[in-house]
Amino acid sequence: METTLQLTIDCADPRRLVAFWCEALGYVPEPPPGGHATWRDYWADMGVPEDELTDGAGDAPESIVDPDGRGPRVWFQVVPEPKTVKNRVHLDLKVGGGRGVPVALRTQRVTSTVERLVKAGATVLRVMDEPGMEYYAVVLQDPEGNEFCVV
Repeated sequence: METTLQLTIDCADPRRLVAFWCEALGYVPEPPPGGHATWRDYWADMGVPEDELTDGAGDAPESIVDPDGRGPRVWFQVVPEPKTVKNRVHLDLKVGGGRGVPVALRTQRVTSTVERLVKAGATVLRVMDEPGMEYYAVVLQDPEGNEFCVV
């Protein structure tokens, strides 16, 4: 049996996070399978009982996919409780090019991405650029407070 990876992010507003993370990752909203108009229609055809679906579930895309098929599917799962503590797992968006790239160029690439994501709704938490480390990264939060890094 093949194992695949899906990243699931708990949230209150999937539409907001679908838009943000599509911008951040270059992903696209995942269309409903088999020519269905919505995911809710698909789930109904699959026999999922209506009482198992939250209000509005599947009416708009709640998952995103890599258009090139390389990265994992990301599903934004509605949960009733808000985020309350620091993430124990987070994403690193690796845009700098690695240590083989001069730190000034890596910094420019990271800064450009951070500026784009702040315009899309992210919040900067801190900049990591310790003197003498030849390292530059920025810790941000998505619109619902989930932490991630741009490196």
